[in-house]
Amino acid sequence: VMGYTILAAGTSVPDLLSSVIVARQGLGDMAVSSSIGSNIFDITFGLPLPWLLWSAAHSAKAMTVSSESLGFALTLLIIMIVCIISIIAFC
Repeated sequence: VMGYTILAAGTSVPDLLSSVIVARQGLGDMAVSSSIGSNIFDITFGLPLPWLLWSAAHSAKAMTVSSESLGFALTLLIIMIVCIISIIAFC
């Protein structure tokens, strides 16, 4: 758990610093989209990639994931992505 916490902080600090720098330049929209975009990228590529590599290394054997809230989390993520794309497209 400590390793994941340090890894999460190590990947979030550069995003924070770039968002602060861009916001101080008067580009607040860019700062917000950078922070939201990096989180969406982490969730849609950072989480599935290790599972894909594990499956490829183990002859595409299925990996069971048991979670009571996985369906809710995925639905919320998809709604958030649709909202962000809609806001960017229509504003």
